[in-house]
Amino acid sequence: MQAAKKITYSTVYNKVVLLALCSFMIFAIFTSGCTSWKKKYQALNVEHQNTLGLLESERMQKGELADQVSQSQQTIEELQEKIAERNQSPAQASGFGDGYDVSFDPSAGTITVTLPNAILFNAGKAKLKKAISVELNHILSVLQSQYSGRQIDVVGHTDTDPIKKSGWKDNWELSAQRSLSVVRYLVSKGIPEDRIRAVGCGAGKPIASNANTSGKARNRRVEIVVYMK
Repeated sequence: MQAAKKITYSTVYNKVVLLALCSFMIFAIFTSGCTSWKKKYQALNVEHQNTLGLLESERMQKGELADQVSQSQQTIEELQEKIAERNQSPAQASGFGDGYDVSFDPSAGTITVTLPNAILFNAGKAKLKKAISVELNHILSVLQSQYSGRQIDVVGHTDTDPIKKSGWKDNWELSAQRSLSVVRYLVSKGIPEDRIRAVGCGAGKPIASNANTSGKARNRRVEIVVYMK
């Protein structure tokens, strides 16, 4: 029979040291892995919370936009009803009142108030007359009271007569500067800059013939366009 192997102190000691070393290495790997996964989890959790925040913000924005569209559509329908069923003029239905040249386009969702240039400017000039017209101030008050928050275009137009003495490069420049003068006045009186813009059309969009004096006078105008949509 083979004799049993003799177990010495050094053998036992070496095994204990080896076992301890292996245990330490496993513990180090495990704890290091936990720290790494914990960091990854925290990063993913932060990203998840950010995503939820973005989704909630988008949902709220969509809700606000839907409310605005609904309110705009309701206003357009009310204007249509006033004009069609109550026999009101666009000027009356829109709140600007009798005596104002107002048109309403339901499909585009726009209200346009037209002012002849003669009311606002001297011939060939883009500076508003010193005595600002009662008409412009009235329009301003209606914009502030009934159309707050709506986008507005101020559109300048001229006739086809070429520029000769006034010093402007062409009718494009004259119409643009006139629309800018009106925009600056409205902004100075409280219309927010971020919802109004100036547009110059020159002689490109006539509403009457430029072959006669009366037609040219009609074409020289400033339009204030309110967007309901």
